[in-house]
Amino acid sequence: MESSQNPSRVGEQPTHSIKKGATFWFTGLSGAGKSSLSQAVKNEIDKMLGDSHKCFILDGDVIRRGLNKDLGFTAEDRAENIRRISEVSKLFAMSGQLCFVAFISPYAKDRAFGKEIHKAEGIPFYECFINSPLEVCEKRDPKGMYKKARAGEIKNFTGVSDPYEAPEHPELDIRTDQLSIEQSVNVILKQL
Repeated sequence: MESSQNPSRVGEQPTHSIKKGATFWFTGLSGAGKSSLSQAVKNEIDKMLGDSHKCFILDGDVIRRGLNKDLGFTAEDRAENIRRISEVSKLFAMSGQLCFVAFISPYAKDRAFGKEIHKAEGIPFYECFINSPLEVCEKRDPKGMYKKARAGEIKNFTGVSDPYEAPEHPELDIRTDQLSIEQSVNVILKQL
């Protein structure tokens, strides 16, 4: 994103423009803040661009109700889920949009696939670890999922009965247990 030559106040005229599409892949445990943070970043970018159609969010919960409703939570289904989203996010970025992907995406090899297909097209891809310890995510538990997983009502739940492979070298490591939403948004905006 680039600043305009004659910046004005946000909300009146665009103060920035997008020169090239990119994907910001938010990965982390359920309850880490991926959806909340992606929406907060989008709101700020929309103001900066003066346009709410240049930035798009692909959210795991939304995608699983539509495009990927045929998939479960086995390792194979999770891989297919991320493969499809990688392809869709690439298409958005190819069209010149900023795409924020908010998915648990627990396996490193699946996230690496997304990065590779973006790289092959010359599209920037930023792996962003929305980093919050399991204990904090369980305390937040906005959907009651951890409680159900601990009670055995949900099988293959990431962090409880299924593994989560944290990124080893993410472009951004955002500690949502230590930073406010505003501070986290600023970290991402600086990357832009």
